[in-house]
Amino acid sequence: MWYNVSMYQLDLTIFRRLNSWAGINDFYDWGIIFKSEYLLYVVIAGVFTFFVFDKNQTRVKWVIIHAFSAGILARFIFKPIIVLFWDRARPFTALSEVHQLISEVPGAAFPSGHASFSFALAMAVYYYYPKTSIVFFLGALAMGAGRVSAGVHWPSDILAGALVGIFSAWLLEFLLKKLQYK
Repeated sequence: MWYNVSMYQLDLTIFRRLNSWAGINDFYDWGIIFKSEYLLYVVIAGVFTFFVFDKNQTRVKWVIIHAFSAGILARFIFKPIIVLFWDRARPFTALSEVHQLISEVPGAAFPSGHASFSFALAMAVYYYYPKTSIVFFLGALAMGAGRVSAGVHWPSDILAGALVGIFSAWLLEFLLKKLQYK
């Protein structure tokens, strides 16, 4: 019981700290909105830039297949299964003092679908371009922090989404090696 209480307090403390940046001024709000809504598209576009910078088109093909398969697995298969067992309310429905910067449908927040997808992309990129993957992980982390700052996710939603995404990419890597595609 003490574990659940302390984890909830930690989640609430981190949420309130990050959400306190919302509503300060238009510049901060724009940054939070960009990270929470649009940075994922930048990360997705980043995967396709390998076509431009890598002459090994076979590797580029596989990173794209791996990244988007892992993202789809994480976001559209594992997340809905988890929601069946753990339906957690979003912060803006659970708390009254939330600065909500983006519109989001009330409903299951755990795990974050955005985090699941973006961390799956980052982890898949890691298997092909380990050094470059740092940029993708930082983008996924910034997007997650933006979602919390915008008032639509708890920090633990982002952490769980990250774990789901990383696991999805790892599982596909394992299966690709087992089936000898790699």
